[in-house]
Amino acid sequence: MVGLGNPGQRYARTRHNVGFRVADALAQTWGLPGWRGAFGGHAQDARPTRGGVERRVVLLKPHTFMNCSGQAVKGLAAFYKSDPSELLIVLDDMALPLGRLRMRASGSAGGHNGLADVLRHLGTDEVPRLRVGVGAPALETDAADFVLSPFEADESSIVERAVAQAARAVEDWVFNGAAYVMDRYNRKPDDQEVETCRSNNNGSQR
Repeated sequence: MVGLGNPGQRYARTRHNVGFRVADALAQTWGLPGWRGAFGGHAQDARPTRGGVERRVVLLKPHTFMNCSGQAVKGLAAFYKSDPSELLIVLDDMALPLGRLRMRASGSAGGHNGLADVLRHLGTDEVPRLRVGVGAPALETDAADFVLSPFEADESSIVERAVAQAARAVEDWVFNGAAYVMDRYNRKPDDQEVETCRSNNNGSQR
């Protein structure tokens, strides 16, 4: 799993660094000890388990800066001899409403320079990706300035929930695959709440 972002405190809480935040959330959830320098970034090696099944997952936060993310991802894939379909790129998306998630198993970069560089270095668009909506800039705001700006105070709680949900989606991808994640997470928030309510009630109308 590769979370895209930019290194350094200057960018830590910006919209462009949602991928880093999801990687950090997973590291905390899985109780990982600390990040190590590897593949032009920081990496962690995890062994999450679910239902008695263990998976090996490498988390990577490239420190090559967003527009050169492909260098680090290609190095990671080459070292582990991984097929592009075994990678999951987590990134921000201005085209999605704040807090929305969208999983795809393949496709174009959709105007995201970091993802475009990853696809270019891997030589394919058959790379799974999980997009996290960060909202759209106002008409008079430059897109580059917008993604490099921090979230507003009234957006913070939505972002925190989205990061936590994205981390759960990554874990679901690890154990259940892309189709499962697309079916469960590519919905409007109100649709997800209805499904959660149904699951909790097990169909009971009492």
